Amino acid sequence: MMVALLAFSVVSGAWAQDAGDTPKPSSQSDSPTTQAPAGRKGGADRSAAANPPSASEQHRLPPDSTTKQTLALPGRSLEFTATAGSIRLFDQKGEPQADIAYTSYQLDGTDRTNRPVTFLFNGGPGASSAWLQLGSAGPWRIALGGEGAVSSASPELVPNAETWLDFTDLVFIDPVGTGYSRFVATGDDVRKRFFSVDGDVNAIALVIRRWLEKHERLLSPKYVVGESYGGIRGPKIVHNLQTEQGVGVKGLILLSPLLDFREFQGTSLLQYVASLPSMAAVARQRKGPVTRSDVADVEQYARGDFLVDLVKGQADSEATTRLANRVAALTDIDPAVSRRLAGRFDISEFRREFDRRNGKVTGRYDGSVEGFDPNPDSSVSRFGDPSGDPLIAPLTSAVVDLTRGRLNWQPDGSYHLLNGSVAGSWDFGRGTNPAESVSQLRQILALDPKLKLLVGHGLFDLATPYFGSAMALDQLPAFARPDRVKLVVYPGGHMFYSRDTSRQAFRGEVEAVMK
Repeated sequence: MMVALLAFSVVSGAWAQDAGDTPKPSSQSDSPTTQAPAGRKGGADRSAAANPPSASEQHRLPPDSTTKQTLALPGRSLEFTATAGSIRLFDQKGEPQADIAYTSYQLDGTDRTNRPVTFLFNGGPGASSAWLQLGSAGPWRIALGGEGAVSSASPELVPNAETWLDFTDLVFIDPVGTGYSRFVATGDDVRKRFFSVDGDVNAIALVIRRWLEKHERLLSPKYVVGESYGGIRGPKIVHNLQTEQGVGVKGLILLSPLLDFREFQGTSLLQYVASLPSMAAVARQRKGPVTRSDVADVEQYARGDFLVDLVKGQADSEATTRLANRVAALTDIDPAVSRRLAGRFDISEFRREFDRRNGKVTGRYDGSVEGFDPNPDSSVSRFGDPSGDPLIAPLTSAVVDLTRGRLNWQPDGSYHLLNGSVAGSWDFGRGTNPAESVSQLRQILALDPKLKLLVGHGLFDLATPYFGSAMALDQLPAFARPDRVKLVVYPGGHMFYSRDTSRQAFRGEVEAVMK
């Protein structure tokens, strides 16, 4: 979620791997110990008064909560163990830095040596894993479409018939600053270390290794799942696990990923090529159901004559006029507007111009969803996302109620579904080294010839258009053959799993990867 297209810079964060992820003798481990009870009359223990808790202990998340759960689904019933808790990370000096919250679901009565375990995270940066947990893979689900796409919708959860728990155990991870995950150290240095491409990757990879050790799952088949900015995180985390943590991974699954920020940086022409098929799909879905095959002509044009005319530039007036007229015809944009913009629409311009005559804007996460422009007469674009913003309230309420109620884990503080301050502070990389993960995709696929990659996209996603991934994957070497690397595109947006048929179909693809 939230893929932030901001300025780019890189800070490499050093993380403790063996020495540093174990606390100093005076510190507590990541498994919280039970506090001494208060005195018989309710007074605090005198030793506690003499030795008040450190600042890091005052900010500590509560002990893990493990509960037994039963999920009744059509034709089957799943009994599983749920744990809501956290893993504490330390620096190389053994000083506590952050508590990383997670929620895990492990099916009971299975041979855990052979049973897959899957680690899932969302993107942003600054998004919690609630989107994947309650929208797609977890045991319970909230409606993300239809009536669920309004802020006042009921946050009630229902059993998820498409849960992945049938074929894999699940661990949902919230990076620091999201969900209940939090810093326990203070100062700018620790924030810079976590809020950077490499520091974030190192932290999450370490959490995965620590969870595997803690739950004795190092022998299990392992999979990694990332959504949105998870397309940057995921390949880098797998490479870190392979080369730094000593943990092999059998498969990487990416939902609506962004793989290379360079496609959308500055004056790159690829941003127009990547987004054109999705814009055309948004226009065509008004007339009926649309699949990827229905925009095959647009993909061919984007790779060919469109790109050729873009490269010729506005110095070639004939090419510019030809391009602008064709783009207007494909997207249903006013031809006069298309000519004014030389056929070069960024996402915000398309969203506002597509149905401006009716005072509406399209969604960024799902261009097929429209909402009212709050400032239709303004010359300045100031509007939210009708496909994403209405989901924040019900989804936040649902995950908080699940965590504090059914899972009986009750941290203090607020739950951050989307934390804009994380994205605003993020160090993406700068200059000739912006954030991209295609390099790591090449490395992890070359390093392990058995590793598989599945990429899923929504056809109407304007935040991370599917054609950008298609172009990137097409550039992989021949060893990334089709039986190892697969791109699937479904009707829907960034959270394409909000549509029942798309969620069901993608679940089948995921299960096939893990067989």
